[in-house]
Amino acid sequence: MKQILLLIALIISQSAYGALDVVGNKIIDSATNSPISNAKITIPKYNYSTYTDTNGNFNFDKNIDSSTIMSVEKEGYRPFSLTINQRNNVSKPLVLGIEKSNISDIVIESSMMHLGDDNYSQSSANADNFRLNTIGPSFSKNFIMKRGTLSSQNYLVIGSILGIDTLLARSMGQNSIVNSYASPPEVYFNGVKIAEIQLNGDNQKIKLPNNLIKAEQANQITIKAGKNLMQRAYLDYDDIEIANLSIMSE
Repeated sequence: MKQILLLIALIISQSAYGALDVVGNKIIDSATNSPISNAKITIPKYNYSTYTDTNGNFNFDKNIDSSTIMSVEKEGYRPFSLTINQRNNVSKPLVLGIEKSNISDIVIESSMMHLGDDNYSQSSANADNFRLNTIGPSFSKNFIMKRGTLSSQNYLVIGSILGIDTLLARSMGQNSIVNSYASPPEVYFNGVKIAEIQLNGDNQKIKLPNNLIKAEQANQITIKAGKNLMQRAYLDYDDIEIANLSIMSE
């Protein structure tokens, strides 16, 4: 079912939406296909939220005029987010499957965060989506991991990330900046760099090395924004926005 969920996410993230007002947009349990009632649907860009009805259906009365993040929250389920845009119109209802949470899951941050310095070009990837003020060029959070996690493979899951202006993101058409590009955001686990994030997207998984895990102690995730590599007169951070950070095991 995880593969099915990922496939749905990939298909939808490559699609687009005008007004998501088709009756029958639905949230379902990815394992049972049962509708999920009272799931919260939010679009932070528009400060908009709604809930599914008893049949798992929901409507939006908002026009999606640019790439933005939609989040789904429901107690007992893993947080889910998706980047949506308006390249095409979708005539069929939107159906999303979400997974039940495991006892070992850890929600690091469920709200949207803006990293950087609030100094960015309108040609930056999804700059028109930015609505939050920056919390600074980096984010850190401490959390406890139980001893049993050492017998599993653990991942940092980034629900959605926007604004990355790396050379690879530019080559993939994710921004329209012509004369500059940024270094990738860096991910640290307990002070050790474990990944660089080159592209914008949804449900990116980063493996946590088990040898770095401190069982029954405080562990720390840190994400640092990239830097404009063409700007040498001053330090210019690449502004990015992130939604839904979790630790999940397999």
